[in-house]
Amino acid sequence: MNLHPIAFARNGFTDKFGIPRQVRDHTLLRTRIVFCPPYRSDDAVRGIEGFSHLWLIWGFHAVPPTDHPSLTVRPPRLGGNTRVGVFATRSPFRPNPLGLTSVRLVAVEHSADEGPVLVVEGADMLDGTPIYDIKPYLGYCDAHADSRDGFVDSTPRRLLAVEWLVPVPQGCPMQELQEILEQDPRPAYHNDPERTYGIDYAGWNIRFRVTDGTLQVTDLRN
Repeated sequence: MNLHPIAFARNGFTDKFGIPRQVRDHTLLRTRIVFCPPYRSDDAVRGIEGFSHLWLIWGFHAVPPTDHPSLTVRPPRLGGNTRVGVFATRSPFRPNPLGLTSVRLVAVEHSADEGPVLVVEGADMLDGTPIYDIKPYLGYCDAHADSRDGFVDSTPRRLLAVEWLVPVPQGCPMQELQEILEQDPRPAYHNDPERTYGIDYAGWNIRFRVTDGTLQVTDLRN
């Protein structure tokens, strides 16, 4: 089977490090789904406004290909040391590098150049990510009140307090950055208070360190 993109994701994430994991609803972090010319038609999305959420099937295009994918991976959520089966995780290192994400549909924008563009919340992907399919999320069969979350249940994440040690320049998307930082962009197995990390978002480079549950922004540059 030959897959080809029907659209591409456009947002401020130009590097894998820092993308929030499993982004929640009602976030300030939005992604535009821009269709490729063969699908850049109002006919392709007719009726989509009636759905609150969508499923995106997409590709891990930034993951190096391999002829011998591993059957086990080490999820950061488990400290990076415990191996579990690849099909028990959402790791990008898979036999077929496909991702699946549930997103909230915020709006359908229309332009002469790009046709219909889907504005969504909750897309945990890089700018330029290829989208292979879009399907409506159906609450009556896609939501399961009695679901269990496996090893994720035993390793809950908590939000960090964010302290800005540098002035925030005019034009900086501070609210979006605040949301990214409070979710702790570090791998779960990193806990070195002396280490400085850096992420890029929407043309801004942010440097920070984390001590005792507080993330301190030490540098911010456009």
